[in-house]
Amino acid sequence: MKAARQPVSADRRGMLAKIHLGAKELGLSDDARRDILERLTGRRSSADCTDAQLDQVLAHFKSLGWKPQAGAQARSGVAPKPKRAMATSPVALKARAMWLSLFNLGVVRSSSEATLEAFAARQLKVDRLQWADQSQGYRLIEALKAMAERAGWTQDLAAVRPDRQVWSLKARLVQRQRELLGEPPMNIAGLDEAALDRVAKEHGVLVRARLSQQAAT
Repeated sequence: MKAARQPVSADRRGMLAKIHLGAKELGLSDDARRDILERLTGRRSSADCTDAQLDQVLAHFKSLGWKPQAGAQARSGVAPKPKRAMATSPVALKARAMWLSLFNLGVVRSSSEATLEAFAARQLKVDRLQWADQSQGYRLIEALKAMAERAGWTQDLAAVRPDRQVWSLKARLVQRQRELLGEPPMNIAGLDEAALDRVAKEHGVLVRARLSQQAAT
């Protein structure tokens, strides 16, 4: 029997809007969003959830890395602090891509630049990633590769021709995610790198949700 729809107040409308916005910003498809709703609340539609259940879903989205915009603060007229310039060297770009992939494997808790900078500072003893020299950057990449290997994401490319190495790493990432989710290997032969990135992002949400659920039990 379908659950009775809850009365829609202004606060409730805001919560429902946040559910959809959060799912969109996390890269969730409609089916993935409904799967998470069902796992947390037993409902497949946010409109069928109680306000307490909506709060539970929003809290779960935040645990996956979603950061809702502070609308009232944004309208206050207070200028935000300027963001620090991101490192743009080839090694920094590679480190950032690996960090995001490790986030999608559930190895690191946040994909933010600040957490990558903090990790680099601990590894390299420099305050900013953009100040790292070539040898320090190499050490950072090796540290990230070691984390990937421990998580089951193979980094060995000795038998892969250069023009397929990036694709191969992304393909391996997706297949490892599916192992973590208990799913069979995916037919990815026809997917390009951009499509693999989209799959990895969506799978990442599900991987982090499963790890969060396992940690709570």
